Amino acid sequence: MSTNEPAQVPAGPPPAPAETAASGPQGDNDARFFGQPWALAHVFGVEMWERFSFYGMQGILLLYLYYSVADGGLGMDQTVAAGIVGAYGGSVYLSTILGAWIADRVLGSERVLFYSAIVIVAGHIALALLPGFAGVTVGLILVALGSGGLKANATSVVGTLYRRNDPRRDAGFSLFYLGINLGALLGPLLTGLLQSTLGFHWGFGLAAVGMALGLLQYSFGRKSLPAESRNVPNPLPRSRYALFLGIALAAIALIVVLVLIGVIRADNLSSIVIYVTIAATVAYFVVILSSRQISGTERSRVWAFVPLFITSVAFWSLYQQQFTVVTIYADTKLDRDIFGFEMPVPWVQSINPIFIIILSGVFAWLWTKLGDRQPSTPVKFGLGVMIMGAAFLLFLPFANGGDGSTPLIAMIGILLVFTIAELLLSPVGLSVTTKLAPAHFHTQMVALFFLSVALGTAISGLLAQYYDPEDEVPYFSILGLIAIGVGVMLLVFVKPVLRLMQGVR
Repeated sequence: MSTNEPAQVPAGPPPAPAETAASGPQGDNDARFFGQPWALAHVFGVEMWERFSFYGMQGILLLYLYYSVADGGLGMDQTVAAGIVGAYGGSVYLSTILGAWIADRVLGSERVLFYSAIVIVAGHIALALLPGFAGVTVGLILVALGSGGLKANATSVVGTLYRRNDPRRDAGFSLFYLGINLGALLGPLLTGLLQSTLGFHWGFGLAAVGMALGLLQYSFGRKSLPAESRNVPNPLPRSRYALFLGIALAAIALIVVLVLIGVIRADNLSSIVIYVTIAATVAYFVVILSSRQISGTERSRVWAFVPLFITSVAFWSLYQQQFTVVTIYADTKLDRDIFGFEMPVPWVQSINPIFIIILSGVFAWLWTKLGDRQPSTPVKFGLGVMIMGAAFLLFLPFANGGDGSTPLIAMIGILLVFTIAELLLSPVGLSVTTKLAPAHFHTQMVALFFLSVALGTAISGLLAQYYDPEDEVPYFSILGLIAIGVGVMLLVFVKPVLRLMQGVR
């Protein structure tokens, strides 16, 4: 993915990149889907409906956890609920690592995508039908595992539809990412409307229906995908199946025991996900940097990725608060009256995808126009996290206000700044990761980028527990200034980082 392919910009954290070489004659001859291979329609559909269900469910999840039982919720403490949402979001991105491993070693990307879609449907059904905490527990675990598996493989499957030199490839990915943004836009709008009129379980049910539609379409169309999409690049020897199955069962048993004895609890779930993600991150860096298979230049580039990783974590720890603090703020402080109609709280989550759709083309034109004169990746990262910090400072003029005291236009403006920050960092994150990756550790470096998203998302849940609606100034000012400070530090050290990047910009 190039920084000059800006239409490939997802709403929220980016999907995994396509790394598979395309094959098959249909990639050259088939043009039945807006000039693209017809098989793209099936992956487009399942991804669009997955994003519809994912963002639709996430838009009402926090409200469901902390609303009172009388209002249809579970009556959970607000700070604990925010921590759970952050831990869940982090777990989705942790699951991409598992989904990629299963695809590479056991099933291939297409099969993992299909089975993941089934798991997601089951998770949304559990949220819709199972009462209380049982539904939340079963539903979130299934959706996190399924979304991680689908996110890790959908884009790789799209890549198999084209030969590497097919001139339609970029346009095909642009169309694919349009589906992501459409789903992210429509999901919160519709589930939020049902939640506010009929109740939470109707909203969860609509997410299940949407994902089921995507699965149904994909089930009929998956046979038309090229055989390469089902290839297993690095098959796990059958003699080792029992070993890895045993490891998986032991891990599940350990988690169950830790839950039963009270080590893993609802109030420390985000911290647990943070510890696990940090451990995985350190392990990945140690394995790559200590490998004898990488050259001195490649090792230097991996070291250059470290400050970019830290900056990415800082960015996502603020950006992902759209689903925690911003949701609480919209519920309590935002004036949602539109000509006598009270806008449902989850509709706030649809503002960002609208701006993504509008502005991705603007950024595409800008980077293309600037060409080699465009800012380097470290500069884009630094500016991105600084602008994200500035977005938090924009809450200060409205801090400590009463119910409905913040104008809707102000929230729209703040989320516009969120989007600008995202477009400076998110679409180039995977691009620079693949450029810096050693030849023998391409996938592992991509996994590291997703670990930065996982860590930042889990931290967003932990930070949200310190948000006090009665005294908001310290929260918004401290986090905003820290983010700006991280960005300034990266800008100060741009030249040393670029030297470590060894020619990569």
